[in-house]
Amino acid sequence: MSFSIQSLYTWYRNTIRNPKYRWWIILGTLAYVLSPFDISPDFIPVIGQVDDVAIVTLLVAEVSQMVIDFMKLRQGKDVASVSNINDANTADGTVDVDAVSVK
Repeated sequence: MSFSIQSLYTWYRNTIRNPKYRWWIILGTLAYVLSPFDISPDFIPVIGQVDDVAIVTLLVAEVSQMVIDFMKLRQGKDVASVSNINDANTADGTVDVDAVSVK
């Protein structure tokens, strides 16, 4: 089994997007950031904060992407409900479209 940053990122992303483990990953990430025991200890001036900044950046990016996906899904449901109402208003469920031939 080879270790790479890409495989760790893929695991983190897939796990945080799983609703069953989402809150555990978020709480674990926050505990890691607040904990004094890290891969690189926080008392080392610059290097100590690099892993914390990377983890927080990854967490914020993934949570914001999930919020964006949720909002798109919610807007899609709103658009679908409006189109269903319009379809219900027509007698046979068809939509009339004016088409123009382009040459």
